[in-house]
Amino acid sequence: MTTLTKSINLSICQNPDPYPDSSKSNLSFSLSTVSSVVTGEESIIHDKFDFMSYMIGKANSVNKALDSAVSLREPIKIHEAMRYSLLAGGKRVRPVLCIAACELVGGEEFLALPAACAVEMIHTMSLIHDDLPFFGEDVAVLAGDALLSFAFEHLATETPEIISPARVVRAIGELAKAIGSEGLVAGQVVDLTSEGMDQNDVGLELLEFIHLHKTAVLLEAATVLGAIFGGGTNEEIERLRKFARCIGLLFQVVDDILDVTKSSEELGKTAGKDLIADKLTYPKLMGLEKSKDFAEKLLSDAQEQLHGFDSNKVKPLLALANYIGKRQN
Repeated sequence: MTTLTKSINLSICQNPDPYPDSSKSNLSFSLSTVSSVVTGEESIIHDKFDFMSYMIGKANSVNKALDSAVSLREPIKIHEAMRYSLLAGGKRVRPVLCIAACELVGGEEFLALPAACAVEMIHTMSLIHDDLPFFGEDVAVLAGDALLSFAFEHLATETPEIISPARVVRAIGELAKAIGSEGLVAGQVVDLTSEGMDQNDVGLELLEFIHLHKTAVLLEAATVLGAIFGGGTNEEIERLRKFARCIGLLFQVVDDILDVTKSSEELGKTAGKDLIADKLTYPKLMGLEKSKDFAEKLLSDAQEQLHGFDSNKVKPLLALANYIGKRQN
């Protein structure tokens, strides 16, 4: 491991500030692929843990809760637009992280479900302009605005009363910061302003900043909110924050590596597109081998943050980290 790689990693996974320096994530994957990765003989978890079933079960709970929360009501047009993207499917990675973190620290699914839904509403808001072309740009913007505001309303009004007001307020603050000028918005702005810049002017620090805020920030918020509502201690919450930050960046590093090492057939999408588009990537800045070292260190650091938790309750998070670090497409 090079000194450079260690230095970068320390700034990501060991900085207690949730946003040290911040919208769309490409975190989608095949559940069948996940199952084959996390249940094999070389898995870092017990090979009898059925991660695919876990993901599907939690996603179903989230889908039912979202359908109930954003019902089709007046004004019909705006609620139809909100539901169109929100209920369009997906793996629900962020809400599942929220629920898994809650359960890990001793909570139950129902405690985290409103927060899980709120995070998914905000994620959908960040994608909604792409998802709603036929509704028209005006309705798309309004639908995104409505989902953003409703996410906070839902979090404030639907969180079970058993959770203390102090924890609810803390969670609202975490979520607001995650998507504001120091979070999701910041990541998008920096990404936009870096387009077309000379490679010599865009270093690893800037690349790290962009991906921490475009990919990792909502994963981090989801995990932290789950830990808060599960009754986690400050130490547990911060360890899970670092875990989520690591796996968020790990996904992007692995994505960059696969883009230059796999064929289009193996990836299920066009390979080498980043090179063709002259995009800034980790292999471009660090080289392929150092990028692989960096990915291994991020996975190791993510796993380390989970040491000491209940060996059964930690399996979903370990499985997800292992998948992200070892995936082949």
